[in-house]
Amino acid sequence: MSAADQLPPIDAILRKVLDAVPFQLSVDDGVEAARRRLRDLPRREVHPEVSAQDRRIPGPGGDIPIRVYRPSTAEPAPPVVVYFHGGGFALGDLDTHDGECRRHAAAAGAVVVAVDYRLAPEHPYPAAVEDAWAALTWVAGHGGDLGADTGRLAVAGDSAGGNLAAVTAQRARDRGGPAITFQLLWYPVTMWDMSLPSVTQNADAPILDAAAIADLSRWYAGELTDPVPELAPGRAPDLTGLPPAYIAVAGHDPLRDDGSRYAQLLSAAGVSVELHNAETLVHGYLGYAGVVPAATEAADRGLAALRRAVVKGDSVTEGRSSRQR
Repeated sequence: MSAADQLPPIDAILRKVLDAVPFQLSVDDGVEAARRRLRDLPRREVHPEVSAQDRRIPGPGGDIPIRVYRPSTAEPAPPVVVYFHGGGFALGDLDTHDGECRRHAAAAGAVVVAVDYRLAPEHPYPAAVEDAWAALTWVAGHGGDLGADTGRLAVAGDSAGGNLAAVTAQRARDRGGPAITFQLLWYPVTMWDMSLPSVTQNADAPILDAAAIADLSRWYAGELTDPVPELAPGRAPDLTGLPPAYIAVAGHDPLRDDGSRYAQLLSAAGVSVELHNAETLVHGYLGYAGVVPAATEAADRGLAALRRAVVKGDSVTEGRSSRQR
């Protein structure tokens, strides 16, 4: 029996939603058309009780727009999560991921700072990394301004944003801070390896397929041909001493084995890590939380891990993995 035969089918409710509102990441019509398609996706209002304030902070290429979210039930000085949005390093903004950030703030009881980093192809690597780092260090130094406890600082992100969260966690370790409590990586790209089995198995998957990964990767890498660690954090020569991680992957995602491989490497380096594979879901399933029960359950698992880490100080179990059908 082949690996494809062993993979459970896409969740039936999710399949109905995908059929009703089809969406596929593609750059065939150019970057502006791709960005517009992502922005125009229908979105539900979630957690309106979470306040949001747009600000601008200094960055290496000019001011960086950020959005600061605060849950209504937050403690006087709640923990803080720096969130990097997905979109293949070329798409997405503060508005496309507003719901995801509100959900993180409400579930974790934390201030969430969303970062509108520069996008490829206009700004290839390392622009996004430098903006992400500038935002992280700014947040770490402005706890009083944010009304947050930067001693409980986490990074989080989905897809390309998961890459940036992993990269900033490594850079923080290598540069002696800021101290990061936890990293929450939703279906991240970390290995920069198109030979992984899931890329072939899910080459024509909904939302994100292998062709889009290849195109978006070329845009982001620019003239860089060698996948250096700050492009592919899974290729870092040393993964010891990194903060505990929760890595979420999806069965019907070309990036499934990418995130799984990074979890294995972190665990082998002695990092406390939990890997969760939502076998019947697809890339980007956070956007279907609250609509598709399986996506809601998978999202809640990761958000609960985040809350335990930043509020209660509990880390995930070393090497733990789980599956959800």
